[in-house]
Amino acid sequence: MEVLELLESVQQEAATVQKLFGDAGVRTPTRRGQTNTTYMKALQETAKLLADVKVGRQPMWMLQEAMSTSDFPILFGDVLDRVMLARYERIPEEWRSYARFTTVRNFLPQEIQKNWGLGSEGLLEEVKELEEYPERAIEEQARVTWRVKKYGARIGLSWEMIVNDENGFFGDLPDRLAEAARRTEVNLVSTQFIGLTGFNTSLYNNTNGNIVNIANGAATNNPPLSITALQDAMTVLSNMRDEDGQPIFIDMVTLVVPPALEIPARNLLNAIQLEITQAPGVRDGGSGEQRLIVQNWMRNRLQLVVNPYIPIRATSNQNTTWFLFAAPTAGRGAIWLGGLRGREAPELFIKEPNARRIGGGQVNPLDGDYDTDAVQYKVRLVRGVTTVDPKLTVASNGSGA
Repeated sequence: MEVLELLESVQQEAATVQKLFGDAGVRTPTRRGQTNTTYMKALQETAKLLADVKVGRQPMWMLQEAMSTSDFPILFGDVLDRVMLARYERIPEEWRSYARFTTVRNFLPQEIQKNWGLGSEGLLEEVKELEEYPERAIEEQARVTWRVKKYGARIGLSWEMIVNDENGFFGDLPDRLAEAARRTEVNLVSTQFIGLTGFNTSLYNNTNGNIVNIANGAATNNPPLSITALQDAMTVLSNMRDEDGQPIFIDMVTLVVPPALEIPARNLLNAIQLEITQAPGVRDGGSGEQRLIVQNWMRNRLQLVVNPYIPIRATSNQNTTWFLFAAPTAGRGAIWLGGLRGREAPELFIKEPNARRIGGGQVNPLDGDYDTDAVQYKVRLVRGVTTVDPKLTVASNGSGA
């Protein structure tokens, strides 16, 4: 979608702007002395000029002349920032199906208190007539300490590149920055559960009881992805208990696989029926074994996410490791990704000019640096990540026979 089309769609309905930026904590900006309507009109006119210059309907000198005015450079920056945010919002956030997002106030270390269980969620006791209700002590809660950090990059363009627009600057830059922001998020979440041998052993181990193996209730150790293996993984996941020894109620489960397992995983989840024999994997050959044909229960219980960082971060089992994550609902989540409150979305900046024309007149940012004519852009993203609840995920590296 072109810059003009994006801005026209934003102007048509104010609610669209709130829907696009409200959840991201970015307010619709207005300038002093301008109403929201007049500002949106100015944005549209700016976007139209940029689009016309790009396709040759208007000459470059008109853009350069507009840049000498006081408002146009600011509007130009807002156009790029809005386009980047719009495309950032359109890129799928598949990590949200297995990691929880939260916000923090600053860069100082933050504490996440595991306020589930620990004496508060156990079964209620019977209270007999005229007896006092039994008092239940709330135990000291386990805590996880973490913090958010800055991530970003600078992009330098020469003045000649902008004049010639040889690299599709106006159209490609927002796309690339939005893609970089989304990739950074996926990579940060991936660091928590992907390890050198497939899964991260700090998260997946027998102490946490979340490896798909015989010790944790599975039929085999680290089975390759199959219907039987998924059944074993669901058994291990359902065996988890909270701090009060109560079951953890799980609605939806996300299956995370490397690209090499995408087709086998889709075949399993999209199968119409499942054939189950008394001895797993053995068909009835007249031996008296029973074969049960059932509807594919996995279609309504599991959703699939393909994570391309599994074969990148793992040096072995990179094409066979797979994971199950319980949906991060009801305040829980195996992995949490955090952002800075009020700055949840990525931000785009352009460096102010450090030159002045002889005889006066404003220098616009696209005239570049005094010494080199370079134009500098910066993108900033604030994110932090941590593991919170190992009981909501299980994994197999697929190395079992």
